Amino acid sequence: MKRISLRWRVARNQTYGKYRFLAVHSSFSSSLVVVVLALCLTVTAMPATRPHYGGTLRVEVRESSETADPPSTGKLALGSGFTMERWEGGRRAVYTADPAAPGGRPFLDTVEILMGRSLLDQSASLSRGRADVVEYDPNDTQRSSSRKTWSSSPVRLLVLVFGARVEDTRVREALALAVDRTPIHTVMLQRQGEITGALLPQWISGEAFLFSVATDVARARSLVAGMPASARTLSIGVSDPAFRRIADRIAVNARDAGLTVSSALPGSLGDVRLMEVRLTSADPVQALTSVAGTLGLPAPARMETPEGLYAAEKALLEGFRAIPLFHLPDVYTVGTRVKGGSGITPLGEWRLENLWIEGARP
Repeated sequence: MKRISLRWRVARNQTYGKYRFLAVHSSFSSSLVVVVLALCLTVTAMPATRPHYGGTLRVEVRESSETADPPSTGKLALGSGFTMERWEGGRRAVYTADPAAPGGRPFLDTVEILMGRSLLDQSASLSRGRADVVEYDPNDTQRSSSRKTWSSSPVRLLVLVFGARVEDTRVREALALAVDRTPIHTVMLQRQGEITGALLPQWISGEAFLFSVATDVARARSLVAGMPASARTLSIGVSDPAFRRIADRIAVNARDAGLTVSSALPGSLGDVRLMEVRLTSADPVQALTSVAGTLGLPAPARMETPEGLYAAEKALLEGFRAIPLFHLPDVYTVGTRVKGGSGITPLGEWRLENLWIEGARP
């Protein structure tokens, strides 16, 4: 029998669907190459999870709404692909897949959202397999670094807002100069999002870097020097208990600047309030108008050019009624049962129609 010698070499790994094989170049007949490729397919075929219908995605959030009807935007609204099945204001919302959805029926059967859940409770639910998607807690020391996360662009403004009682601009400016954002961002927020002095984030306006975030304790002290103690005394409240530690840190900064700051009584707004404002549009004009309205600031002036937008935002911040601190993303920790890509858009809107649950049955 004539002895045949094959010359072949590996070109590179190739992946097609769930199969991975080696592209082989041969100087011999094409039929033998097909045999070699077939053997590679057989030996190196790898299992993969395929999308399939069925299952309930369980989501927990801090947000809560006591309204009789579900909101049309925010963390409690799913948008296209799902229809509302049950709404228990302040407690629970259940959505079902819409068979007639424009993009086709979602893979999931239902999505259940539990409201008003603290970050600690959410973390426990995820660890015990009672939730599939929870809000990321930067202070959870027990979290696993291997867990998958979803993250939006910075769409939440964390801001200090003064009440009507604090009339002296010097006090408001002193607090603005006293806040040291960097330690809060590094330690308490685990470097999430961006430090800011602007109402709009950089990715929307392109001008956030123009607003100062400098800390100047000496200047702050000089502003309030000689003022009576009553004028330098403030109470600080929070819109969400999750921000309490940040508010306490800001109070320490304020005391270094000669202000006397204490926590507001439960249920009280306080003289100054640490609150979160969600951006609902990537259009800078719409976004700034919405933020100003939420904060109780005057409606911005005409913003037909980038220069006009900057001037309008700068005018809103004059007088220090609002002190922007951070722009934060929506970040979620995702359980291992959840398959597919990210379930949120850059604006933090839900996009769950292409997700599926491992182990669910059609």
